[in-house]
Amino acid sequence: MKIKDISEPTRFFEAVNSCAGRVELLSSEGDCLNLKSRLCQYIALTQVFEDQRIEGIELAISDPNDLHLLLPYIITE
Repeated sequence: MKIKDISEPTRFFEAVNSCAGRVELLSSEGDCLNLKSRLCQYIALTQVFEDQRIEGIELAISDPNDLHLLLPYIITE
């Protein structure tokens, strides 16, 4: 799903950490960040969400049951 922004990044990453499956951020350039990794969370937080460089970003979730955990924090297009 394409996303525009994350409303509460800290709480979003707490929700990501509680997900059963993989949660990945995909860029239009082909980059893939595993959001369950602390390093990738840091990169996403400092480079994508804080700098407002979120155009063409997609969120990929391997377990559809995890979507309800993340939806409260996702702003979609």
